[in-house]
Amino acid sequence: MDFNKVVEANKQNIKNIIRLITREENEDLEQEVFVKIWKNSEKYQEKGSIKSWISTIAKNTSLDYLRSSYHKVSQNSDSEDYTLSCIKDKKVSPEENIIKLERQKRITEAINQLKPKLKEVIIMTEINGYSYEECANKLKCPIGTIKSRIFNAKKELAEKLQDLL
Repeated sequence: MDFNKVVEANKQNIKNIIRLITREENEDLEQEVFVKIWKNSEKYQEKGSIKSWISTIAKNTSLDYLRSSYHKVSQNSDSEDYTLSCIKDKKVSPEENIIKLERQKRITEAINQLKPKLKEVIIMTEINGYSYEECANKLKCPIGTIKSRIFNAKKELAEKLQDLL
């Protein structure tokens, strides 16, 4: 077997197999495949084509690389770097905290300024999470009245808090 002819005839095929399996260009793996072909050339038996024998070596070398700890470590460090760059700082700055508290204070004051019946339905539905039906049952009034009160309460709140919207 003329090693140089074998290398030249199968070079592109080996590259393609490695790229297909590992999803990357990897000259080190190509070299490893050629070394394995050279070391095992006397073991090759002419039962099948030499191209399929070389393809099998390239495939197995690529799969071994994917299973290797080196590949896993390099892949994890890349993905960890990417993940860390995507994570936003979840700590709220003191300024953001003050703005949030002021906003909540303004909303609470606006709700407290509503007429008692409007305030009652807004607190029950929007803060305590009651459904319109539950609210109607608790207040012993028609659901249409509840809907009307909620509409009017939200309308008043929107006017009072227009600068926050």
